[in-house]
Amino acid sequence: MSSTIRSPYLLFLGDAPDQLAAKTADGIAHWRPEGCVGQLRLEGCQADVGLKDLTLEEGMEAGARTLVIGVANRGGRFSQLWLEILGRALEMGYDLAAGLHNRLVDVPVLAELAEKNGRQLWDVRHPTQELEVANGKPRSGKRLLTVGSDCSVGKMYTTLALEHEMHQRDLKADFRATGQTGILITGSGISVDAVVADFISGAVEWLSPDNEPEHWDLIEGQGSLFHASFAGVSMGLLHGAQADALVLCHEPTRKHMRGLPDYPLPDLKVCMDRNLEAARLTNPEARFTGIAVNTAKLPEDEAGAYLERLEDRFGLPAVDPVRHGVGNLVDRLEENF
Repeated sequence: MSSTIRSPYLLFLGDAPDQLAAKTADGIAHWRPEGCVGQLRLEGCQADVGLKDLTLEEGMEAGARTLVIGVANRGGRFSQLWLEILGRALEMGYDLAAGLHNRLVDVPVLAELAEKNGRQLWDVRHPTQELEVANGKPRSGKRLLTVGSDCSVGKMYTTLALEHEMHQRDLKADFRATGQTGILITGSGISVDAVVADFISGAVEWLSPDNEPEHWDLIEGQGSLFHASFAGVSMGLLHGAQADALVLCHEPTRKHMRGLPDYPLPDLKVCMDRNLEAARLTNPEARFTGIAVNTAKLPEDEAGAYLERLEDRFGLPAVDPVRHGVGNLVDRLEENF
């Protein structure tokens, strides 16, 4: 997004059938609770992100400026009930924001109401700015990119946790969102999975431009070089980020790549070598500085032993960002840069 979504937000959970359906709202409520006034749930909603239940009127009184659709809509279509609520929100003065594949601007009644009432429709999954092809030129400032052994292994969570920890230490750092949930958390970014292939690396260059020498851009990774469905996006991020530091994200209990039962998870050494090889095309000094592991499915003692084995094998700090925080990862950054 080339502009910033207005906050605070009222999170629309609609008639979500389960908690997973509201994962976008969950992410926003977890990482930016101070930017949310509450949640709006319809009858039968089976999700709850822990915020106060408000009506549109109550949300406006609490200061909300944008109604964020934080839940996936069923079948890729907006129900009549959704349209009534979204339309009323526009008439009341809300902007609308969503990270869905189907766009708000393509719904005639919403587009008409937005224009009539001078409101913004933010389809954060669909970039609106013109992008250039990447040039690979070095940029000032420092950059970190999270990469994965697979999809959905904690790259966004790890990157946001790094930003939080670095801010606690008064370090200059900014999370750079590359997916719809991250954009809605921060209010800006670019969803690289909706960028035409030739422009992915250029989009990442645009997202993390020249900066102060001590400033870190913390770039949210996507996909995995070893995932047959999404490796292209991962490669574009590696080239465009020109990362000084890489953090590997991993989930150790999986038997195969997510959604691809015929593809086993890669050996971590091979995974790191391939990511380094790709990253060093545009930054020959790129290196791994840590490993972030989602150990949620392991008992505490097994998780600790697993992380110790990784540290012994690779000589890098290995942490579970949820269980242990990312302090050790930031320590390594401060020691090496």
